[in-house]
Amino acid sequence: MPTKSENGLETLFVDGLKDLYYAEKKILKTLPKLAKAAQSEQVGAAFDKHRMETERQVERLEQVFEQLGKPARGKTCPAIDGILEEGSEVLEEYKGAPALDAGLVGAAQAVEHYEIARYGTLIAWAEQLGMKDALPLLRETLKEETATDEALSALGQSDANKRALQAA
Repeated sequence: MPTKSENGLETLFVDGLKDLYYAEKKILKTLPKLAKAAQSEQVGAAFDKHRMETERQVERLEQVFEQLGKPARGKTCPAIDGILEEGSEVLEEYKGAPALDAGLVGAAQAVEHYEIARYGTLIAWAEQLGMKDALPLLRETLKEETATDEALSALGQSDANKRALQAA
């Protein structure tokens, strides 16, 4: 493993890990609200399924922290806070409206895209740092995030977007 530097790649990696830990914990708190607010059973079930996946993702991040000998701590992430705030606005502004589920799916995809970008970056850094034990954990989560994004796209196209359009 390359030598450690206070402001080097390993520090950047740990900061990214903290960012994602914070994000996953915030997402974990938000998903039940989205599931409850969803109008269609399919959309609600998708959020419930992702909540269970997110619990495992948090555990994987905790394992990476453990591998590094660091406490599992989050670092406030303004990006995820902003993305989740936009989702809350959709929830408030479209409550009871035919477009609610389409808006919720879109908001959830914004979250997924953020996570996909961050996990991809952490994987690249872990490879550079020779963190062989962390790689399978991070890759598993990236695979789940990508699958969730694809499932949300399909759900939007086959259900939520069509219902919003028909009711317009």
